[in-house]
Amino acid sequence: MNVDDLISDSRGFLTWLVDWHYNLPEMEMEELLHDAGGDPDTVALFAVDLTRGFAEEGPLSSERVASIVPVAVRLFKRAAALGMRHFILPQDAHSPDALEFSSFPAHCIGGTDRAQTVSELRALPFSQELTIVEKDSISSTLNTDLGPWLDAHPEVKTFVVIGDCTDFCIYQLAMHLRLRANAWHLQGVRVVVPSDGVDTFHIPVDVAQEIGAMPHHGDLLHLVFLYSMAQNGVEIVKAIR
Repeated sequence: MNVDDLISDSRGFLTWLVDWHYNLPEMEMEELLHDAGGDPDTVALFAVDLTRGFAEEGPLSSERVASIVPVAVRLFKRAAALGMRHFILPQDAHSPDALEFSSFPAHCIGGTDRAQTVSELRALPFSQELTIVEKDSISSTLNTDLGPWLDAHPEVKTFVVIGDCTDFCIYQLAMHLRLRANAWHLQGVRVVVPSDGVDTFHIPVDVAQEIGAMPHHGDLLHLVFLYSMAQNGVEIVKAIR
């Protein structure tokens, strides 16, 4: 495969991809609730890995992730004002010898400050209603308490997913929720991801070579994985107001 040919052949698709993302529709939270039959107990808001180790400090922390936090706070407050109470926070709480550390630097070890939810969410007046689901990998469902929670709440049909990273934990969770519904023929399930509520990190090629890591083009991978989710039936919107 020739890089010049690949770049040339990809230009049309990438132009389309950027236009698609730019023209994504916005959605009102009231609209989401109305479409769910008006019952707030049928809607759940998921915020993945909005922890100090990703938003504030540590080897995987990023300003891009930190920028999601105000969006999350706004969505949580809006949802609570409309009567929603299913707030699920899948979060890394890694064991010190987590196998994932062969792929990523050690981060968010359970019991440490960096594994804590960001202070902005902990300061919410209804923070006691946040359900934290600890995980030891990028999967929110494998070897976690999320599967039993989903089984115990069959009334929840609308899932809003925000957090980080678009191409890792967000993709894994949104796809699981969508494929779970497809495989079990669960009618009426919606999985919604607002683009302004998710993001991923960026490592330029020169920096990656310097630190011995794989490069990671944040903007491109953010768009590609949003596109992949959309192809698989996850609803991608620009924002939820």
